[in-house]
Amino acid sequence: MRKTEQPIKPIAWFRLGLLGIFLVSLGLRFWGLERFNTLVFDEVYYAKFANNYLTGTNFFDGHPPLSKYLIAIGIWIGNQIPIGRDTVNSLTGSTLSTWSYRWLNALTGSFIPLVIAAIAFQLSRRRSYALVAGSLAAMDGLFLVESRYALNNVYLVLFGLLGQWCLLLSLRSSKRLNFSLVLSGVFFAASASIKWNGLWFLASIYLLWGIGWSFRVLNWFRQSSKGSEQIPTNSLPTSSVYRLTQINLLYFLLCFAAIPALVYWLIWLPHIHLNPEFDFLEVQRQILVYHQRVGSGSNIHPYCSTWYSWIPMLRPVAYFYQVAESVNAPIPSGNSALVLEPGRVVYDVHALGNPFLWWFSSIAIAFLVWILLEHWKILPSLAIPNAPRLSFLPPQELWIVLFLLISYVANLLPWVPVSRCVFLYHYMGSSVYAGMGLAWLVDRWFRTREFRAIGIGVMVICAISFIFWMPIYLGLPLTLDEYKLRMWFRSWV
Repeated sequence: MRKTEQPIKPIAWFRLGLLGIFLVSLGLRFWGLERFNTLVFDEVYYAKFANNYLTGTNFFDGHPPLSKYLIAIGIWIGNQIPIGRDTVNSLTGSTLSTWSYRWLNALTGSFIPLVIAAIAFQLSRRRSYALVAGSLAAMDGLFLVESRYALNNVYLVLFGLLGQWCLLLSLRSSKRLNFSLVLSGVFFAASASIKWNGLWFLASIYLLWGIGWSFRVLNWFRQSSKGSEQIPTNSLPTSSVYRLTQINLLYFLLCFAAIPALVYWLIWLPHIHLNPEFDFLEVQRQILVYHQRVGSGSNIHPYCSTWYSWIPMLRPVAYFYQVAESVNAPIPSGNSALVLEPGRVVYDVHALGNPFLWWFSSIAIAFLVWILLEHWKILPSLAIPNAPRLSFLPPQELWIVLFLLISYVANLLPWVPVSRCVFLYHYMGSSVYAGMGLAWLVDRWFRTREFRAIGIGVMVICAISFIFWMPIYLGLPLTLDEYKLRMWFRSWV
C-alpha cells in the first residue's frame, strides 16, 4: 500500500499569523454590525425569507434555500442572546434585532481568509504563501461588506472553497476513496444550494480532472513504453495532477455527481415541506423561469454591470446611501431625501473591492496566463507520477498556476452568455483566485532578494488602500469632500 504523505508540523509563528488574520477579520466584521437599523440591499429578501421559515410563512425565492436556513438559525440563536437588543425593527415581519440576522454572516465571512490560506498551503506546502494569501484576502473590501449583512454570497464562496480544500487534502491520502473526498462533494453541493452559480466551483474540478487526463493521454502518445508511468507501490506520486487522475472514475462520479445531487435534493426537503406549492423538479423549473424573465440594463437596476467590467472593477454597487444633517444627527433608516452638501454627512456602504488589490490581482492573472503560454509544451509532464523539472519553475509551481487559472476561468466564463442583470459580487469567486495569484507572485518576490522590495511594496499599498476605503466598507460618516475623495470614477457612484 502507498504511504500517506506525512503532514508538516505546525510552527508557532504560522499559527500566530493565522490567528491574527482571523481576529482582524472578525473585529472588522462585528464592529458596528447593528449600525443601520434597517434592511440593507438584498436583506429585504434574505432576512425576510429566513424569518419566513421561522414563522411558517409561504414564499417563493429565486435561489436555493440553504443560505436562508443558515440566516434563520442565526436569527433563532441571536434571539436567545442578550446582544444588540437596542436596535430592533419589524421589517422582516417579526420584531428582530439587526444583530440577530447579521451576526452569523459576519462570523462566516471571518473564516474565508483562513480557508484561502489553507488552500494556498495545500497547493504549495509553504507557510509563507498561505500567510500572504490569507492576509490579502482579509484586505478585500467586497468580502468585508458582504459579510456584514444578511446576504448569501459569503456562504456560496466559503462552501465552494471548502470543497476545493477537501479535494486537495484527499490527494495527499493513500486511499482512493477517503472521507475528505466525500466531504468535498458535500461542500460543493452546499455551495450550489446557496445559488446555482456555486456549481462553478465544482466545474473547476471537472476541468482540472479532464485536463489531467488529456495530459496523460498526450504522454502515452509521446512515449514508446509506459515504463515512466509506473511507480513503486510504497511511494506516493509527487505530481498533484497525476494524483487527481488516479481517482477511480466510479469514485469521481460518486463524490462529484451522485453525492452533490443527493445532498442538493436533501437540502430542499424542509423548504418543500413548508412551501408545498411546487415539488422538487417544479421549483427548479420555476427558478429557471424567474431568472430568464429578469432583464438587464439600468432600467432594471442602476448597478447592473457586464462580466468584463468586473475585472477592472468599473461598476461597484451602493448597498446603502443616506445623508444626515451632521455626524451627531440620527442615522437615517432609509427614507432620507437630503442631498449631500457641505455641512452634511453621508453614510455610504459600497460593495467595492479594495481597488489596488483588485487591480494588482487582475494584472497577476494576466501574468499567470503568460506563464502557462510560455510553458505549454511541458505542461503534460505535470501528469507524470514524479513530474520532472523542465524549466525555471518547479512542477509544483506550475500546478499552482494551472489550478488558480482554471478555477478563475471556471468561475468567470459561465457569466459570459448570461443576459440577465448581473452585479460585481458575481465576480467574488473568480476574485479569490486572482488574489491568490497575486499572493503567489508576492511570496516568490519575498524569497528573492532583488524582488523583495516589490513584494513589500504591493502588500503596503494594498493595506493603505484598504484603510483608505474602509469608511465606505463600514458605512462610516463622510463629508462631501471625503466622499468625493473616494469616488475615483463616475461609474463608482
